[in-house]
Amino acid sequence: MAIVVVGNVFVDIKGFPDDLYIPTGRNAGRVEIVHGGVGRNVVEDIANVELRPIFVSMVDDSAEGESVLRKLKNHKVNTDYVAVTPDGMGMWLAVFNQYGDVAGSISKRPNMEPMRRLLEEKGDEIFRDADSIVLEIDLDKDIVKQVFKYAEKYGKKVYAVVANMGIASQRRDFLQSIDCFVCNALEAGILFVSDFSEMGPEELCEALSERVISARIPSMVVTMGSRGAVYADMDGGKGICPAEKVKVRDTTGAGDAFCAGVAIGLTYGKSMSEAVEIGTRLAASVITVSENVCPRFLPQELGLDIIVEE
Repeated sequence: MAIVVVGNVFVDIKGFPDDLYIPTGRNAGRVEIVHGGVGRNVVEDIANVELRPIFVSMVDDSAEGESVLRKLKNHKVNTDYVAVTPDGMGMWLAVFNQYGDVAGSISKRPNMEPMRRLLEEKGDEIFRDADSIVLEIDLDKDIVKQVFKYAEKYGKKVYAVVANMGIASQRRDFLQSIDCFVCNALEAGILFVSDFSEMGPEELCEALSERVISARIPSMVVTMGSRGAVYADMDGGKGICPAEKVKVRDTTGAGDAFCAGVAIGLTYGKSMSEAVEIGTRLAASVITVSENVCPRFLPQELGLDIIVEE
């Protein structure tokens, strides 16, 4: 039994200025190459809470692809369902400003056909005994449909995260089949065609509750960076969780860690407010370092009564 994560692997190339970032100038600084991708980040975050998630994805048939697999296996991620194929990984090029926020980026998506074939051939054995499913909702539509088919067949809850909201916003009908959808305030604004940028947590919480109920989305969590997060469900439940105060170095991966924490909490018996608190703690642990994932936690540190399998 394990959480199954379905998503992509990216290689992230990140540039950080030594001083004030000047968009049109030449900025001295450092460049780092790290393993990324929403799905890959989420699955490693889950593994770093000493759980043993299963990853459904792809990597390149290259030394970099081997490196990704090796690291995941070292963190005790089950990679039996990661296809090794040409053009199996995406790439994300990002430049950060002096505050640790993304100043500009370009991304290249991988060819997802091998993942579709993998699910078609082995979907039953992948999902039959899953504890829950975490899904990148903006994967190719056929892949998303396959995941929902198996989730319905075996009665599994699906928690969704997004890499590209422009794509995900075209799939609003899928959101009614998701047990909880996690995104940030900008992405929520795209989804609901609204401007949430000037709203405080209390105002956004009310606005989110209204829209979740009218759209019949089972539940949503929206992160607001340093202002915390809000959540709501279609039965009228809602709430606010403040952010933890930490020194920000790099915000990459914080949202993925947050999603991992929410999915872990909801999968293993926590309430929505408790799950959001777990997500908040994992996200805070990510933004203090340049890595895309959280450090190691024992489940008990997060209030989870789970026996760790060796």
